[in-house]
Amino acid sequence: MTHNDTITGERADLLETLAAHRAFLKGTVEGLTDEQAAMRTTVSELCLGGLIKHVAGVEARWMRFALGDPDAMTMNEADWTGQFRMLEGETLQSLLAAYDEVARTTDELVATLDLDVSHPLPPAPWFEPGASRSVRRVVLHVIAETSQHAGHADIIRESLDGAKSMG
Repeated sequence: MTHNDTITGERADLLETLAAHRAFLKGTVEGLTDEQAAMRTTVSELCLGGLIKHVAGVEARWMRFALGDPDAMTMNEADWTGQFRMLEGETLQSLLAAYDEVARTTDELVATLDLDVSHPLPPAPWFEPGASRSVRRVVLHVIAETSQHAGHADIIRESLDGAKSMG
C-alpha cells in the first residue's frame, strides 16, 4: 500500500489487522500445487484455492458496496457455487494475484474513504429490512470474513498434508 507510512490511528489499525489475517490465509497455500489447492480434504465442499477466490470476491464486492454500489451484493447461483472451488483454467498463482489486486484496492479505499458514510443494504433474507452499513462496518466485516476463512483454510491444509499455519 502506498499510504501505509502516513496512515495512523483507526485506519492504521484496520489495515494492519486486515493484512495480518490476509497473511494467515495466504500462508495456508504456501508451497502447494494447483492440484493440491483444488482438493477437498474434509467433508466440506471447500478447497484452499476456492477459499482464496471466495475471500477475494467477498472483499471486492463489499468494497464496491462501500463505494455506494448496492448491486455489488447480488450474485447469481452459478457465481455462488463457483466461488468456492477452482474452476477449469484457474491456477493458485492467478487466484493469489487477483487477491493481491483486490487487497491493494481495498487498502487504498480504507486509506481514503470516509469511514462514517453509510449505504443502504439491498433486500436479502440475511439483511434486516431497511438496514444500512457504514464503510467502517464493511471493513470490520471483511476482516471477520478473512479471519474466519483463514481458520477454515488452516483445517483444510492440515487435512491435506499435516501442515499448520496457525496454532
